[in-house]
Amino acid sequence: MLSERVDLSELANSVADELAEQAPDHMVTVRVEPDLSADGDPRLLRVLFRNLLENARKFTREVADTQVEVGIDRDGGMDVFYVRDDGVGFDMAHVDGLFKPFHRLHSAEEFSGTGVGLATVAQIVRRHGGQVWAEGAVGEGASFYFTLEEHEKLEP
Repeated sequence: MLSERVDLSELANSVADELAEQAPDHMVTVRVEPDLSADGDPRLLRVLFRNLLENARKFTREVADTQVEVGIDRDGGMDVFYVRDDGVGFDMAHVDGLFKPFHRLHSAEEFSGTGVGLATVAQIVRRHGGQVWAEGAVGEGASFYFTLEEHEKLEP
């Protein structure tokens, strides 16, 4: 695994642009906070953002004027990155299963996918010594938080 300084803003914007080109019929406004950076493996972090932004696009397809936000919360000196959407959300009663492989909250007919995207995100975050967690509410969107270094879990 490589470790170098990665411009996460550039990476997230690049992935968002690629996804927009692949599905031009689903208009999504992606706002990426400028100057986000962290130490990590650029290839793995691209996969992380691809999975998170693909999910955001997928679970907002029924929302007009979709908004997705990529940003950072700085809490006590710790960088907590997030990807937040205004899509279908999820019931927090099921949050523990979100990052398990093949665990799905929606049927394949309702939303396509294999059930490995968030498990992949969790594995990448763990490889970077960080933590990942999510918050959401049905009909109110979802927020996925992650750090890229060890710490005690922070509540955003």
